[in-house]
Amino acid sequence: MNIEETKNITLSLIDTFKKASQIALDLRKAGLIKEIKSDNTPVSNGDIEVNKILTKKIHKITPNIPIVSEESSSHKTDNNLKDFWLIDPIDGTKDYINNRDEFTLNAALILGKKPVIGIITAPAKKRFFYSYGFSNSYELTDGHKVSLINKTKNYEGLTSVSYSNELKPEILEIHKKYKIASHQKMKSSLKFCVVAAGEFDMYVAEPRACEWDIAAGHAILEHAGGKLTDFNNNEVLYGKPEFKNPSLILRSKNML
Repeated sequence: MNIEETKNITLSLIDTFKKASQIALDLRKAGLIKEIKSDNTPVSNGDIEVNKILTKKIHKITPNIPIVSEESSSHKTDNNLKDFWLIDPIDGTKDYINNRDEFTLNAALILGKKPVIGIITAPAKKRFFYSYGFSNSYELTDGHKVSLINKTKNYEGLTSVSYSNELKPEILEIHKKYKIASHQKMKSSLKFCVVAAGEFDMYVAEPRACEWDIAAGHAILEHAGGKLTDFNNNEVLYGKPEFKNPSLILRSKNML
């Protein structure tokens, strides 16, 4: 698939993501219906409705590419997937349910086990990110696209986002190695977006969560000039058993 094809697919999904983002907010305002899944994590009717909207449109655009979604059992037991979509309808469901603003909607196209398209919206923050190839990573702001690769750093010292305020020793060691001066807690895949945009320099995580949590952010980060590896500097690929993530180190273009 060439750059024009990935561009056309991405742009054809923008209005669908805007619609799904608004529906997620509207459903929350009306009062969500909540359940606990078998893995003891929450899900709401908002997650399910967003999943329906995104998967329907994506299947229409690319009918021959399998879709793996957090909120669907389809293709989760397939072996050796190389070309497929990864969708997390709402990443940060707890924040979504509890009326916080860092939850995101996510979709990534994986080709040859690597992310080539990434789309992430943070509806409550009114932020919209997408990418479809190297040097083609953008944020939509007031209807205008802003290239992330051209954003410049406007602060001193190296900063990191983190999953928790209390960091594990191995993460603190990595922060020390890279001379990180401070860190700020942030939820969901929004962490990938703010590193891609150069608003923070790094994010480090031990093995946790699943591939649909990170794939769209991975594309947006790398297409903005950043880099994602595991703790041993290995490339992160997709379609692994049970779609489990390895350890992660995200670095913005400012650190490369």
